[in-house]
Amino acid sequence: MNILVCVKRVPATGGRITLTADGLDIDTRYLGFTISPHEECGVEEAVRIVEAQGGSSTVLTLGPEVASEQLRDAMAIGIDRAVLLETDGADWDAVATAGAIVDAVKTLEAESGPFDLILFGNEAADTGDFQVGLRVATALGRPAVTGIKAIKAADGRVEARREAGGGWEVFELPLPAVLAVKEGLNLPRYPSVPGRLRAKKKEVVRMTPARRPGGPTKEKLRLPQGDESVVEVIGSGAAAAPAVVELLVRLGVMSR
Repeated sequence: MNILVCVKRVPATGGRITLTADGLDIDTRYLGFTISPHEECGVEEAVRIVEAQGGSSTVLTLGPEVASEQLRDAMAIGIDRAVLLETDGADWDAVATAGAIVDAVKTLEAESGPFDLILFGNEAADTGDFQVGLRVATALGRPAVTGIKAIKAADGRVEARREAGGGWEVFELPLPAVLAVKEGLNLPRYPSVPGRLRAKKKEVVRMTPARRPGGPTKEKLRLPQGDESVVEVIGSGAAAAPAVVELLVRLGVMSR
């Protein structure tokens, strides 16, 4: 089984997001980076399938040189090789991203044979595009299903399941195929120290993608409106006890 997993470098979701002064980009000076939980499950699933059935696995991302960190994280848990479609770090829309991935897939398949499965996260954790996997599948002429939370591949076919109304929708597709997976597909493992050391020694293949025009253009970013919170200091030491009692009475937690 030959599997390709496509991931995206995104700001760590636990970080506080701030924008640059012009409102066009995220200020990344104080942010950590990772890949989305959906994509982590895609990486883990590729490793599991190859461990069980044999074959090879590849992880691919489009982004700046520093995105090689996320590729090495994937290799640290068992992915065999990594490909970086290196850019200057500027945002690429879904049309341009899908076009670059399609070009890379054709090049890689010409060198080492077709990928039986191409896995994507169901959507990017930062932009939530939902489009790239389907655009790649359409351009390559391969069947695709999104929202997948269970995969079973064997004998030239793949069974893919997604949750629907308290039950499951079950799809059977011929290989090669494209699947967009969701968090909960599996429980991703953490990279081990020996795994990280091995990943440092592995080569990251670099390609220079051509950017295709035609997608949407970004005008400005806007942060969602946050909830305001107020802190009131009602006293200190033993003198604060009556104020605490008064507050609890006011809140209806206790009565006099």
